[in-house]
Amino acid sequence: MSFFLGIDAGGTATKARLTAADGRVLAEASGGPANARIGGDALHAQLLTICADAATAAGLTGDDLSTVRCGMGIAGINRMGMKAEMQARTFPYGAVQFSSDAMIANLGAHLGGDGAILILGTGSVGLVKRGEDSVSIGGYGFPISDEGSGAALGLSAIRHALRALDGRTRPSPLSQAVTREFDHAIPRVIEWMDQAAPGDYARFAPLVMDYAENGDEIALSIVRDAALHVERFIETIVARGAPRCVLMGGLAQRMKPWLRQRIVAQIDEPLGDALDGALILAGLPVTTIRTRRGL
Repeated sequence: MSFFLGIDAGGTATKARLTAADGRVLAEASGGPANARIGGDALHAQLLTICADAATAAGLTGDDLSTVRCGMGIAGINRMGMKAEMQARTFPYGAVQFSSDAMIANLGAHLGGDGAILILGTGSVGLVKRGEDSVSIGGYGFPISDEGSGAALGLSAIRHALRALDGRTRPSPLSQAVTREFDHAIPRVIEWMDQAAPGDYARFAPLVMDYAENGDEIALSIVRDAALHVERFIETIVARGAPRCVLMGGLAQRMKPWLRQRIVAQIDEPLGDALDGALILAGLPVTTIRTRRGL
C-alpha cells in the first residue's frame, strides 16, 4: 500500500495532510512557521517534525515511510539555492517533491487546471498558471513586497502606533491597542522589532481589521490602502489571461468585503485547498481528489 503526504509550509504555520492511495484522509497535523527565511537547518527540522506528527497520527510505522510519496509547498523555496539545498537533505520517504506555497495553492484551487491565485496570508503573492507555464506576481518577501498582506497591515499599524507615542500624530483606538502590547513604551517596540519576523507583524492584522470594521480612522486608511494593492494584483492577473482567479490565504475572506464589486465579480471559488495541491504535487491523481470532494 502507498500513502501520499502533502505539506503547506508558510510564514505563520505549517500544515500536513496524509492520505491513503484512494484519497481517504488518514491524518492531519499543524505546526509553526517553516519558510525559507528561517534557514535550511531549521526548515528541515520543522518539516521532519510536521511529517512525523502526521505519520504518527495515522499509525504509520517505520516500514510504511518508504511507501510515502510527499509533496511540499514551501514559502520562499525559490530563494537562491534553497530548493537545491532541500533536495540534498534526507527525508525518510519514498519520494519527495518540492515547490512553492503559491504553486500548491494554485494546483489546489484549480485542481491542476489552468488558472490564477492570489494568496493573502502573512505575505502576498499571485501566480498565473497556463499549461506548463507559470508566472509569479509579487511575493518578493517582506518588507520590500507582500503588499496587502497580514505582515504589511501589521507594519502599518506599528508605524502609526510609534508616531502616536512620540506625538507626531493623534492617538487612535488602534494605536492604543497596539502599544498596549508593549506597555506603551517605545524602547519595548524597538526591542521587539529587532527580532520580529513577518509572522510577528502579521499577528496584528486581525486587530487592524477589527478596528477598521468598527470605524477607526487610521485602521480604515490602512485597510483601504491594502485593498487597493489587492485590486491591482487581481487586475494584473486578469490581464494575463487567467481563465479563473481565486483569492486564498488567511486574510482573503476578511479583505474581500473591502474590494469594489467589479473586482469581486472576477473572483472564483476554489475547487480545493493548498494541501490538495501538495498532494497533487506528490502524485495523488486529481480524479481521486475530485471524488473525495464530490466534484
